[in-house]
Amino acid sequence: MKQGIHPNWYPNAQVTCSCGNTFTTGSTQEILEVDICSKCHPFYTGEVRFVDRQGRVDKFLKKMQAAEVIKTSGAKKTSKKAERSAEETKSYKDILRQQQVELKQAEKADKKAE
Repeated sequence: MKQGIHPNWYPNAQVTCSCGNTFTTGSTQEILEVDICSKCHPFYTGEVRFVDRQGRVDKFLKKMQAAEVIKTSGAKKTSKKAERSAEETKSYKDILRQQQVELKQAEKADKKAE
């Protein structure tokens, strides 16, 4: 092993999470600041967080469709502003809200019918 080229090893490095949790570990840095740890990560806590994946899927599908159009016709790529104005995109959260409103309206209509 060559001398003088390896970083210093700190066996009692202090790790601080954004949630306030602190613990010690071994590292090449004396102080570490992390965004998420085992005390606040949803996998370890069992907490369910809402993640908007619908927008990601739609974005990917739009890219694939645009690539197919370019392959077949050799057309130029359209601008993002033109795509947004051409088609109103809704997030998964907005779609769920709309369905909840529709269900409430249907329940009110059923109650009035009785």
